[in-house]
Amino acid sequence: MESQFDYLYETYHQSLFQFIFYMVRNRETAEELVQEVYIKVLQSYESFEGNSSEKTWLYSIARHVAIDWIRMQNRQKRKWLGMFSPIEKEIIRDSAPLPDEVVTQREEIRQIYKGLQQCSVDQQQVIILRYIQSLSIAETAQILGWTDSKVKTTQHRAIKALKDIVEHPNLAEVKEG
Repeated sequence: MESQFDYLYETYHQSLFQFIFYMVRNRETAEELVQEVYIKVLQSYESFEGNSSEKTWLYSIARHVAIDWIRMQNRQKRKWLGMFSPIEKEIIRDSAPLPDEVVTQREEIRQIYKGLQQCSVDQQQVIILRYIQSLSIAETAQILGWTDSKVKTTQHRAIKALKDIVEHPNLAEVKEG
């Protein structure tokens, strides 16, 4: 198991980190969550049946870990915001800056990245897996637990949404498609 774990770590660590980083937009959090992924891998490797590739299995675990973290953050924000008056709620905003590693100097890339934040979580995951992680439609479907056609439809809607955002950056947030 140790040599297999080393192989998985060496082969997939950087791409799993990037995947989680794009979802949580924070380097330290992404590093912590990747460690959590590998803890889950160690705990569940014995039960891995091989119905999917190790790659899609790892991404599936990473996806669940990241989504759990995002849900926890959203619950904490609602809890804390509930303690403030309505006037104070309007003042408090989540204005975390985009990481320097992600935002490039080219304006179009910057707009696409900002636009990605306006897409639904499903659209974000498909764009990240398909275009940033370069996974196939089948691998993406397997990781997300979807059909190939749902991945294709979500991808199409996400690309259309991003195109609209880039062409019309002053429009309000993109509605989930």
